[in-house]
Amino acid sequence: MRVNERIRALKVLVIDDEGKKVGVMMTRDAVELARSKGLDLVEVAPEADPPVTRIMDYGKHLYVQQKRDREARKKQVHQRVKEVKLRIKTGEHDIQTKLRHIRDFLQEQDKVKLTVMYRGREMVHPELGRQLLERVIRELEELGVPEYLPKQEGRNLTTVINPYSKAQIQAREKAKALEDKKTAAAAGGEKKSTEVKTGGKGDARAQDENR
Repeated sequence: MRVNERIRALKVLVIDDEGKKVGVMMTRDAVELARSKGLDLVEVAPEADPPVTRIMDYGKHLYVQQKRDREARKKQVHQRVKEVKLRIKTGEHDIQTKLRHIRDFLQEQDKVKLTVMYRGREMVHPELGRQLLERVIRELEELGVPEYLPKQEGRNLTTVINPYSKAQIQAREKAKALEDKKTAAAAGGEKKSTEVKTGGKGDARAQDENR
């Protein structure tokens, strides 16, 4: 971004410090106009013909821009990748322990690389590792989604789970609660309908008996 004498064009379109269009001026005259106000002439659209310039406090402009950049960096999520390794022969207790750790990682917005390691003749039955990985993915479906389908990398089967954002988790929970409510209401309606039909038959039987 060129400022004052660093602007190369001979003529520029000038916008004043209140946002009003001044018009096309010789660059040196535009610089003098800006300085008469204690401000700078800043080239904001160099590709235009003529280039567009704005009269402003360039130092203040830089400060505000740097502050915005710092705030944007603070809001950025520095996502880490955690790896959790499994074996076909991993026991149920160990699987549950690893699932707890994975859930913690996903809730902290970390990605999780899942790796099923094959040893020796276990490669003869690759479907066992795939079944284990698919089970773990199902167990985590409320917190994240696979970045890609499980793939073979040498003697390992891997995938990466991307965590849902907190907003996505809240939306999914809200949708699930609404679906559960609809299901419960439908079940209640069916029960009531059944009771009415049963009651009607009872009344009919009572009338027959009275006859």
